Amino acid sequence: MARRRAAFYWMTIPAVVLFFLFHTFPALQGVYYSFTNWNGFGDHYDFIGFKNYYYLFQDSNVWNAYGFTFKFAVVATIFINIISLLIALGLNASIKARNFFRAVYFLPNILSVLIVGYIFNYLFSNVFPIWGAHLGSDTLAGNILGNEKFAWLGVSFVAVWQGIAFNTILYLSGLQTIPTDIYEASNLDGASKWQEFWKITFPMIAPFFTINMVLAMKNSLMVFDLIVALTNGGPGRATQSISHLIYTGGFEGGEFAYQSANSVIYFIVIALISIIQIRFLQRRETDM
Repeated sequence: MARRRAAFYWMTIPAVVLFFLFHTFPALQGVYYSFTNWNGFGDHYDFIGFKNYYYLFQDSNVWNAYGFTFKFAVVATIFINIISLLIALGLNASIKARNFFRAVYFLPNILSVLIVGYIFNYLFSNVFPIWGAHLGSDTLAGNILGNEKFAWLGVSFVAVWQGIAFNTILYLSGLQTIPTDIYEASNLDGASKWQEFWKITFPMIAPFFTINMVLAMKNSLMVFDLIVALTNGGPGRATQSISHLIYTGGFEGGEFAYQSANSVIYFIVIALISIIQIRFLQRRETDM
């Protein structure tokens, strides 16, 4: 028994080593370089302490990126969970062609984010303006992605459209774990549909709600591919996310160490938000 257990531990060593080499070690290197002035090329650099972190808080581009990212993440997370829950409730209530519609709603999650982004980029640039012109709407006749005030709405729309696929499947899985006997008892007691949802359905799927909220928020805060495909951070810097700023500044702007410091703060922010979400939502689970 002991030899078998030891064999299991030895089998995990290659995976642990690979994870450390390609994930942990580069992350530690990034933390190390965040205290230097290295531009990403050559071997010459100096230690400058916390100067990169200090200048980050003085950088208007950084604040703009964090502002857009948080606004986008909150809107996308709310609408993804509301729409996906409504779809899941509808699919769970309808027995006919349930598997077919489940596959249809999951299809956007299969597609690459870049592919989805480029398709919608074409639609926003060429198709929707034509429809808007035929409808006589000046607002729809223009490319929303080229509007500095409303470009973030276009990005949010595409993110929600693709994000609801995975969340719908999770909510549907949660709904199918609820025993039908509970609903039969509530019907005998004369409970309304709203009372059934708020007193039975939602408390029973609370763990799935927690998972979906955390994942949707995390994915929205880390948005990158969609920004590249739709707007590349434009117009101007109106839709530049934190990930996009780190990439363009670090690999194209010679700010490797500076953006390494930004990525460290970025990681801390995402970790804190995720921990707060989990603790708050799990506390609600126990209160229900």
